[in-house]
Amino acid sequence: VLQGGEDPFFTDDVLCGIIGRIRAAHPDCAVTLSFGERSRKSYERLHEAGAERYLLRHEAASPALYRRWHPPEMSLENRMRCLSDLREIGYAVGAGCMVGAPFQTAADLACDLRFIERFQPEMCGIGPFLPQKDTPFGAYPGGSGELTCFLLSLLRLMHPHMLIPATTALGTVDPQGREKGILAGANVVMPNLSPTSERKKYALYDHKICTGDESAQCIACMRARMA
Repeated sequence: VLQGGEDPFFTDDVLCGIIGRIRAAHPDCAVTLSFGERSRKSYERLHEAGAERYLLRHEAASPALYRRWHPPEMSLENRMRCLSDLREIGYAVGAGCMVGAPFQTAADLACDLRFIERFQPEMCGIGPFLPQKDTPFGAYPGGSGELTCFLLSLLRLMHPHMLIPATTALGTVDPQGREKGILAGANVVMPNLSPTSERKKYALYDHKICTGDESAQCIACMRARMA
């Protein structure tokens, strides 16, 4: 899984080169990308280079809530266009949402579940909202691990074969969060293999776990936790 922000350095040429080298070295592995909203042409090039899966959370299926969370230049319509393009191109598509983010209601979460049921993504990531101090929502409380696990269970009942991760965010709100997520119905864990010296450059939220215990040489920690 290659995940990053919408960084203009990572042009199609740069990403296609990375994907090609990974495919050559590890032909038995699926390559999953998570680089946000891009053009259909960009998604097509990355798919041709060997990427097979793409994670793009829909974030909020409620138009009013999506507008409240995002800057004006972003739109739910474009996010849905991206998901549709990915599906048509042939990717296995991952959607998902946050739980307990500011202004979110139970009705909004029901709207998310209805969208997931209709879209039928191959993967779905649901994790608790966690504030980041330098953002407009930095002072808001984080989401509930208990509610997240309840929603994971609903997803598993809705889609018995979907790939559902127990997220790092869930492990951040509860020391046993990832284990609880697996017991609730999740069937994927994603250990962070980024070099520990680089991880602070991708601080999506405060107090993130796994800044040192899950590098490639310590993956036994994750195996033991799952066992």
